[in-house]
Amino acid sequence: MTLKAKIDDYKKAFLAKAPPEAVALMQSATEDLQNSGILARAVQVGALAPDFTLANTEEREVALSDLLDKGPLVLSFYRGRW
Repeated sequence: MTLKAKIDDYKKAFLAKAPPEAVALMQSATEDLQNSGILARAVQVGALAPDFTLANTEEREVALSDLLDKGPLVLSFYRGRW
């Protein structure tokens, strides 16, 4: 099973259980984002990411370019503070 298929299955199962008002709110927010033009400004699949520096979990600054020098990597961004 492909990753896309797994995500689609997860989404379908979530939508089947979620309260209708929550689904409507999420769909509205998604439409608002799509209509805002943000997708045209986003880094596209296959494009090179711009270099940036962020603090890691130990509050040390890490640059994307430094990590790429060591080989391929996967980025994961979390919203909020933990």
